[in-house]
Amino acid sequence: MLNETLDAHREGFLGSVSGIETDFWDEVVLSVRAEYLSDAQDYPWIIGFSGGKDSTVVAQAAFEALLQVAPSKRKRHVHFVSNDTQVESPLVMAHLAKVQTAIASMTESFRLPVTVVTTRPAPDKTFWTLLIGKGYPSPNQTMRWCTDRLKIQPTRRYILDNVSAHGAAIVVLGVRLDESDSRRNSINKFQNLAGSNLTPHSELPGAFIYRPIVHLTLDDVWEVLGRCQPPWGGTHRDLIQLYRDAEGGECPVVLSKDEAPGCGTSNSRFGCWTCTVVDKDKSLQGFVDSGNHHFSALIEFRVWLKGIRNDPRYRSVERRNGEIRFNARGEQIQHVPGPFTIQARKMILDRLLAAQTEYGEPLISHDEIQQIHAIWAEEISQPARQRGDVA
Repeated sequence: MLNETLDAHREGFLGSVSGIETDFWDEVVLSVRAEYLSDAQDYPWIIGFSGGKDSTVVAQAAFEALLQVAPSKRKRHVHFVSNDTQVESPLVMAHLAKVQTAIASMTESFRLPVTVVTTRPAPDKTFWTLLIGKGYPSPNQTMRWCTDRLKIQPTRRYILDNVSAHGAAIVVLGVRLDESDSRRNSINKFQNLAGSNLTPHSELPGAFIYRPIVHLTLDDVWEVLGRCQPPWGGTHRDLIQLYRDAEGGECPVVLSKDEAPGCGTSNSRFGCWTCTVVDKDKSLQGFVDSGNHHFSALIEFRVWLKGIRNDPRYRSVERRNGEIRFNARGEQIQHVPGPFTIQARKMILDRLLAAQTEYGEPLISHDEIQQIHAIWAEEISQPARQRGDVA
């Protein structure tokens, strides 16, 4: 599907150096420009920028619109906000960092009111400090603790800080009606305010959502990427190649649990390489099949981690708060195991460090390892009932 779509636009892509644009794209940019210049308010824009196809198109629309605004009228500040869970697909993060640098450089050259920022989980809430430190079981469909702590909370914090500083903030998202039935239902559930392109965020007081490409189709998105140069320089060739190699899609910026199904679904997506919610990481396997053979170490670790999750040998009887939990299903009563044991956590860390050596790049930071050891020491010396969480 992806290759067929891209091949259909090959002529336009090869001609992208001429800056050819489409009529519908002109309309999108003009609409974004008009919204930027709205007399109703000048609250900051916070653009959720994952570096994938949809968020890149939104970022391009906003950047082009901003360049069309006279410097004296650029009153509204624009934030390009990305999220790094610290266990993201390495190739995707490398691409994202490259684009962020280009945007920041162009912003400085044109003196645009733009901030480029990356949100990250708090040091005590990274994937490794929770999984290996506190023993949280690797995520699955019924216990997906990672999305909230790694994605939602860090970005929410940034948005609410801007709401506090400016009275409100507008979150600009690259959601589209034709992404999926669930996305369409989510978009239709929250309608825009009367006479406005904004809808109040359902969970963040003072935040509003603006969806400038909501009516674009998948073909429209690929046409923009294939035919239009990014205003921060270069082309979209690297991004298109990422999709060719992975046959995937990006995990979007997620701001609420209602949106969380976009992360860790059966669809092939660029997400966390550690994701044990999916049965198979198709995008990472795609990278291996495309010649990035060192990623095999990541795949092997993920498969192993998923495989030991429900092995009772590696799980505590008690939960972290000392409770022993049972689930009643009809006449059957089933014990719900607690976190990974200390011994299992040490085994996971050893296995991760071995994978890191094979991979050749850091997979866990020194600070995280120190945090993990501190958590272990505290847990060994402290009765379970005195611990704060219950995983």
